Amino acid sequence: MADVSRETSSSDDHIETATEIIQRIFSDGTAGVGSELAQTQAEQDEVNKSKFSHPSQTRYIAVANQKGGVGKTTTAVNISAALGEGGLNVLVIDMDPQGNASTALGVRHDEKSPSVYDVIIENTTMADVIQTCEDFPTIDVVPSNINLSGAEIELTQLNDPMHQLKDTLRTYMATVNKHYDYVIVDCPPSLGVLVINALCAVHEVLIPIQAEYYALEGLSQLVNTIKLVQESYNPDLAVSAMLLTMVDNRTILSKNVCAATKEHYPDLVLDTVISRSIKISESPSYRQSVIAYDPKGRGAVDYRKAALEINNRSEDVIRLLY
Repeated sequence: MADVSRETSSSDDHIETATEIIQRIFSDGTAGVGSELAQTQAEQDEVNKSKFSHPSQTRYIAVANQKGGVGKTTTAVNISAALGEGGLNVLVIDMDPQGNASTALGVRHDEKSPSVYDVIIENTTMADVIQTCEDFPTIDVVPSNINLSGAEIELTQLNDPMHQLKDTLRTYMATVNKHYDYVIVDCPPSLGVLVINALCAVHEVLIPIQAEYYALEGLSQLVNTIKLVQESYNPDLAVSAMLLTMVDNRTILSKNVCAATKEHYPDLVLDTVISRSIKISESPSYRQSVIAYDPKGRGAVDYRKAALEINNRSEDVIRLLY
């Protein structure tokens, strides 16, 4: 045993990291899966070396895209989870009647649970509906449920229908004995009153874009809606970032869509892209983000990198928009 120990130990007692082991095993490049594992582990190591920093003031971000199935809620949940895991305080507001963000963050959102509907329609204080995410205690959630589906009509009967969320959110932020680094609002996949409420309550819009051409066609419509909200309701609103999702670098289509998006919006598109991942799709069924469900997988690593990139841009964005 002593001889074996001497043979497997280097002269400087270096212990191989997981990344080094994977790279050594698959160094001949013959195994695609092994190569991908090595790259994922290397990127995870790099993210682990980085630190999330507290923005100089709270950032208010809506995650929006009127096209369904582009990874909007997945992005809102996992960016929030990555920020929370990084030690930042995050308030997530679920403005989608489907309540998928509430599910993925593991909070109650049945019909009888207090929700964002009660906040914007029944004048319930936000503090009375907030729940804390079990996986990440630095994340608070204002849940949504099916009751919100009727709010579009009810909001139009109010005196100031477009600013209901903004007013109650500002009241809560002014009175709560807690500082949030980020407020992230998950919007429904539409362009109705609920979305406008969300856009009036924030300064920034994060747009997830699926790596396919139909997603690009809908992008111009969303940008036009944001401009209309700027002109009519919220002059401080701006798109601060775009994130390419469901990217498959094995296909020419994904590569072309990524290139075209970055060419049209070079200052907005994040360098990080979100690769297609089964684990990302599976995680909500376990009432978890992919950050909690598969922390070492490709999807979790991608979303950590995206969150870190958003975080690193904070002071530039704050200087321009706040």
